[in-house]
This record gives sequence, structure tokens and C-alpha cells, in this order.
Amino acid sequence: MKPVLHGVRVLDLTHVLAGPFAGYQLAVMGAEVIKIESPEEPDQARYQGSDAALNDAGMGTAFLSQASNKKALALNLKTEAGRQVLRQLVKTADVLIENYRPGAFDALGLGYADLSAINPRLVYCSISAFGSSGPKRELTAYDGVVQAYSGMMAMTGEPGTAPVKCGAPVVDYATGTTAAMAILAALLQRSHDGNGQFVEVAMSDVAMILASSHLTGYLWNRAHPEQKGNRYPFATIGCYPASDGPLMVSASNLRQQRRLWEALGRTDLVKHNNRDRIKGYAEEAQALTEILATASLDHWEALLREHRVPVSRVQRLEAMLADEHVRSRQVLHRFADEAGALAGLTVPVAGFQLSRSPVQVTSPPQAVGAQNQELLMALGYPPADIEAMRAQGAIA
Repeated sequence: MKPVLHGVRVLDLTHVLAGPFAGYQLAVMGAEVIKIESPEEPDQARYQGSDAALNDAGMGTAFLSQASNKKALALNLKTEAGRQVLRQLVKTADVLIENYRPGAFDALGLGYADLSAINPRLVYCSISAFGSSGPKRELTAYDGVVQAYSGMMAMTGEPGTAPVKCGAPVVDYATGTTAAMAILAALLQRSHDGNGQFVEVAMSDVAMILASSHLTGYLWNRAHPEQKGNRYPFATIGCYPASDGPLMVSASNLRQQRRLWEALGRTDLVKHNNRDRIKGYAEEAQALTEILATASLDHWEALLREHRVPVSRVQRLEAMLADEHVRSRQVLHRFADEAGALAGLTVPVAGFQLSRSPVQVTSPPQAVGAQNQELLMALGYPPADIEAMRAQGAIA
């Protein structure tokens, strides 16, 4: 079967993490994604990651993680020649994604009104920190700033300690996922009426969605979500020390908490409603602390899983990646010799699979402007014109 987005052309004019991840998710579903970067200032993620040599080469792991399946075009949109190339590309495109400051592309004559006049079927997605309306619309922000702004950091960490950001850039990737979903919705509507539309995704809005239950609770009775560390309202959900390391137990509902206490030989602590569970927190927490400290992680994982109680040791990334379960899934792709210098590179693909269409990586990340000649010639530019634009600084 063909990929679900086979035949869809996406112009990806984004940088860092959120925007490129949106383009990447479309790419692994089969869209032809063209990453367009400034030859003067390519995507800054190219210079960030865990390998200094790759950073120096403009192929940092922050970039590599979401650059597969994309063609690379280096285009200087500060020049009229560069802008004209983009307009020609827009005539052939289904989707355009950009994540510059709101108004920046309008000032270049490349906003939604300008480009939809060229191609009314265009789905134009704009990603920004705070959206295109409101007093903060022109502010720049990254994942950590949005975590701080949204209240996410203030509710994270142990009580009374300094605020803590999430270890992974969750707002960035949630924003990219949200943008991909919104683009797919716009493409679906276009399949019905033939028209494109403007799609807007703000990182600050996505951060609020990520905290939906906390936000709703606060707006109902002003119960502010304070720092709780690993503590939940019920003692049977929490992190406790086993004899050789921390163990996360999540006996969430009444059935699970009953099975937990039965497994631990403490049926006297079984509760029949959640109010009693809240009232009994201190006694239950003390019992769990004492019992779980008496045996190993291996012992408790085996016993509690046998009783269908959700549980996991707290482990580092390398331990998770070594797990046979991860190897049995299709989340990761490892490049072989066809990737040249990047042979052995392993990247995440997607958090989903489709039963009738492949979701896959088919080509490795590309250097800045690697497909300049191919893409420009396909638009009808003769070699002499391409060389002239290169001399003018319109392309790399």
C-alpha cells in the first residue's frame, strides 16, 4: 500500500524542534517534505546535540532526530529572487509550515493572504510562541520559557523546592504533534470542498492543553496545582524505594488498589471508595514504604504485574532502549550503509502505526541545500539561472 500522504507536497520553513517535528510527522506518513532554510542562517538545531563533531558539521543530533525523509533547499528569502522561487514552489505545494514571529512572513509578501492568492488550495500552518493575536504575539519563546509562562514549571518538583522543567522538551513536541494533526484536519476538509485554509498553532495554547485537568480544576474552585513531587492524592499511586532502587506504583482505581493490597498481604488496607483512600493516605503510604523496602525491584515488578498492578522501576534512557519490548516495536529506525557517514544513526519515527499504510523512514537527513539543483530544475530554472541566483546569494 502507498503511504497515506503519498502525493502531498509540504514546504517546511521551520527551525528548532516544534515546527520541524510537525513536518517530520507528515514525512513519515509519505508526504514529500522540502525543508527550506536560509543559506546564511540554517536551522539552529543543526548545531545542537550530543556530538560536538556533528554539531560542527551542521548535522547535530537535535536536527537529525526529525530531518529524515526531507529534501533540503537553501533559499534566501531576504532576496526577491529567493522569494520568487518560494512562490513558484507554492504553486506546486499542498502545505506550507513556518514558525517565525507573527507578521514576519507578511512583511516579506509571503503571508497566508499573499500565498493563498497564488494557490487557493494551500494549507498554510503558522507556529509561534504566543499566536498571532494578543499582547504577547510578537514575543519569542522556546520550550523552557513556555513551560515557565504556562505554570507547568511552578507545579513541578518537590514541595518547597525550586521550580523544575520537564526533562524532555514536551511543549515543543506536543506543539509539533498538534500542528501535524491540525494540518491533516485541514487537508481532510480540503478533500471535501477543495479549499485550503490558515492553521495557527501557539505553543502557549498547547501548554494549556497539556495541563487540561489542572486548569479545569483551578477554574472550578481555585485549587491551584502545587508542587507534589511524586505524590498523588492516593498513596497507592507514587514512587517508593525498593531495596535496590525507586519503584513507581500506579494502583489507580479501586480494583487495582484492592489487587495491590492483596498482593502485599495487607487486605486490611483495602478501601471501598476514593474518599476513604484520601483519608487513609498517611497510613497507606507508611505501609507501602515499609513493605516495598524489603525486596528488590525484580521481585516487586514480577509480583505486582502478576496481580495486574501497573508498576515500573525508575530507569535511565539506556535501560529502556535495551528492553526487548522496545526492540519488538516499530518506533525506531536505524540507518545502514545507505546513509554514508550517518550509517548507524537511529531516530524515532512516530508514536503510531497504520494498518493499511506504511509509517516509515526512507531517506537520511540531508545537508543544507542538498537538493537545490534538483528542485530548481524541476521548477523549470535552467542551469545558468541557478548559477546566477547562487552568485546573487539567493540560494546556497
